[in-house]
Amino acid sequence: MEKELSLLGKKTEYKQDYAPEVLETFTNKHPEMDYWVRFNCPEFTSLCPITGQPDFATIQIDYIPGIRMVESKSLKLYLFSFRNHGGFHEDCVNLIMKDLIKLMDPKYIEVTGFFTPRGGISIYPYCNYGRPDTPFAEMAKQRLINRH
Repeated sequence: MEKELSLLGKKTEYKQDYAPEVLETFTNKHPEMDYWVRFNCPEFTSLCPITGQPDFATIQIDYIPGIRMVESKSLKLYLFSFRNHGGFHEDCVNLIMKDLIKLMDPKYIEVTGFFTPRGGISIYPYCNYGRPDTPFAEMAKQRLINRH
């Protein structure tokens, strides 16, 4: 596993704008099992693309891995790279999900942004994906339909 990763144990370089290239994966040691992995990032920040004002959120990422899994330090650096990125809340959440799908081809993934209020309104965008032609595609549809 150590040969697959390049960020652990080295000096951390923080990218100043959106940087999906920092994401790294490692091999799932239990690909025959279906299990949840949850990441919780309570210090996510991005910028409003119109005003440039900062937006703050907790980003929650839940996924059922396939063959590859995202390495947590690279995920931290990736999420940090949004700090100077101008994107609406919904765009940031969908971009995170799409990048993670491209990176690791999970069986299932969902991403939720719990953005703090601005102007008296909180926004909680949610998106999900289930691998096509598997039971996870139906699961994604049902979880989206039944979202509260």
